[in-house]
Amino acid sequence: MAHAPGFLKLVNDARTRVKEITIEEARARLAANPRAVLLDVREDGEWQAGHATQAVHLGKGILERDLEMTVPDPDTEVIMYCGGGFRSALTCDAAQQMGYRNVASLIGGYKGLVAANWPMKQGG
Repeated sequence: MAHAPGFLKLVNDARTRVKEITIEEARARLAANPRAVLLDVREDGEWQAGHATQAVHLGKGILERDLEMTVPDPDTEVIMYCGGGFRSALTCDAAQQMGYRNVASLIGGYKGLVAANWPMKQGG
């Protein structure tokens, strides 16, 4: 997907402040930390079509509003993913501005998870 220049400017700016991790790093972190949260920040329709089995859904449109209810402890390790790793950089940046100290954006997002044969399911 070709992204608009303004969107890419926002994402690239956020990436200067956000930690990005690979799928292998995410797999290791989730295995090592049972309290870690894999957070899918895609839209509802994307979530319904398929998502990582252990993921929690909190779409980008409501992240700031509902993050503190979904993940109340700002020290919780949160790994966010979107479709390809762009929107999750923005949501990680927002979470950090809200005081979350241990967030990371998944490089490659959902597409990368599928390519890595990550366990998936459909629906809610």
